[in-house]
Amino acid sequence: MTELIKMVVVLVLLSSSSGGLLHWLKTQTSSKIEDQQVKFVKGPALKSIFEGSSNDPTADRFTLKVGETEKNFFVGKFDGKTNCVAFEGFGKGGYGGDIGLMIGVDIDNGSVLGAAVTTHSETPGLGAKAKEDPSFVSQLKGLSIESPILVTNDGGKINAMSGATITSRAVCNAANDAGKIYKEIKSQLTEKVKSF
Repeated sequence: MTELIKMVVVLVLLSSSSGGLLHWLKTQTSSKIEDQQVKFVKGPALKSIFEGSSNDPTADRFTLKVGETEKNFFVGKFDGKTNCVAFEGFGKGGYGGDIGLMIGVDIDNGSVLGAAVTTHSETPGLGAKAKEDPSFVSQLKGLSIESPILVTNDGGKINAMSGATITSRAVCNAANDAGKIYKEIKSQLTEKVKSF
């Protein structure tokens, strides 16, 4: 019986120390991981959305609390004016899972400046075209972020990619998620962007 108690105590000590070490490692590397994601995942999307901006949107960023989570927002400056913001929405229902969509918004009128897919697990050659082919997401440009964004089969203005209607709908879901976020924190967002 004492052998069993010794084994349980050793197992608890090993588990606790391993868990503590993993937690410490996560907290030590979280900012580096976020910087790498901004640079290599979100950065290319931001450059395409804010093409011609006079600032570096990856550097000019801030966080706001949306619901229970902190979200990153990236600021774009054009012609000396700071009236553009980009942030990420996520769409459920993709063929391979959720799709991340970085979307830029002109806060003066709520119109979409541009969009780019950041993350996906879609089929190469079909759904993956949502990220590879900029002409698909360019259909979002000029639409209102505050109105529902739908594919034409659902009564909207977005032409679905051939053979990838499920992915197309997931991208629209991500745009609508971004619209929901925008409407929820519009006043805070406007105030924060104008302060840059």
